[in-house]
Amino acid sequence: MSVFENIEKRLKEIADSANISSEELKSLLTFKRIKKEKLNVDGKIYESWRIVHSDALGPSKGGIRFHPNVNEDEVKSLAFWMSLKNSLAGLPYGGAKGGIKLNPKELSEKELEKISREYVNAFQDVLGQDIDIPAPDVYTNPQIMAWMLDEFEKIKGRHEPGFITGKPLEVGGCEIRGDSTSKGGFIIFKELIEKFNLKNAKIAIQGFGNAGGNMAKFLYENNYKVVAVSDSKGGIYNQNGLDIEKIRKIKNEKGSVTEYDAEKISNEALLELNVDVLILAALENQITEKNADKVKAKYIIELANGPISSDADKILHEKGIIVVPDILANSGGVVGSYFEWVQNRTGGIFTVDYIEKQFEKRMKDTFQKVNDRFEQNKRKYSMRQIAYMLAIERIITAEKLRGRIKR
Repeated sequence: MSVFENIEKRLKEIADSANISSEELKSLLTFKRIKKEKLNVDGKIYESWRIVHSDALGPSKGGIRFHPNVNEDEVKSLAFWMSLKNSLAGLPYGGAKGGIKLNPKELSEKELEKISREYVNAFQDVLGQDIDIPAPDVYTNPQIMAWMLDEFEKIKGRHEPGFITGKPLEVGGCEIRGDSTSKGGFIIFKELIEKFNLKNAKIAIQGFGNAGGNMAKFLYENNYKVVAVSDSKGGIYNQNGLDIEKIRKIKNEKGSVTEYDAEKISNEALLELNVDVLILAALENQITEKNADKVKAKYIIELANGPISSDADKILHEKGIIVVPDILANSGGVVGSYFEWVQNRTGGIFTVDYIEKQFEKRMKDTFQKVNDRFEQNKRKYSMRQIAYMLAIERIITAEKLRGRIKR
């Protein structure tokens, strides 16, 4: 089953419970814009996309990823999740996503710059601070955002820093944006620990990139016990806890966490460890109906997008495993982007203390909103279903107010 087929299945399953009509369901499964371009850079062709799912709540917002497995189904799914993520967090955005099918590890910095600029050339007519606002995603970073900003402003003949977020500070970036995904995930983790009284929790993290690596750092610095981590080359495990500071250094110097002196395990084995909290920070469909029954963690936090399939969701829910869904757990990235966008639009500069307080409040309030409804329904529905219902309610209300859907 494709990633977007998983989304369709989930939506249809909650349609009756959330009182979603057939017209409303059709609207939720319809995309405002699907734009695909073939980028010709130095004679090489790269497939690329920019897809907008919804703009009912405001200009669309979502990252651009560089990855060899990027495809239309994936980008559509990510754009849909961005719509729900932005809605759930109470942000004035619709959802979008972009991507280029390439392997950035095989390209020089000069080649990456050319490709980044060509992407903006190809999509500049559907991008802008009031239209569709990109940001970093898998294998994209502040430098790439800076190249894209420069190209966009050259084409338009004006400064427009709000066109893109996740930029370096010197060209309009925001102090907290760089690690806001993992920072938001850590706030959600602490809320989870408090609500469910999880003392001395053992934690495993699949994925040690920007989000997973920073999440591990925050946990370690706050004396939580991380017993296993992994990256694309494999994982490591120590039941007494890992030295995350050393692992981050080894990862930077040698390219993999597996170079650290600990028991070697596979990514698959990490998912099945007897831990309290499993943090998923890798790619889509890591837990499916094939391995869901082997998961022993009591709580799962989705720092990645779509790491659990719809069939696996049912199995985990029946087992009593609580999953904090991606549209809540990893929404810190877009919340951080929102503050950057506001600064760029107004010309004002918030203090770091102010932004951090507002950021933490929004993350906590969103978790509380989802958890309250979750408990009110006596856990009949999964936390994901509750988060979907809340996000969808706001989108559908906006569509009705605009007259796009009958009241």
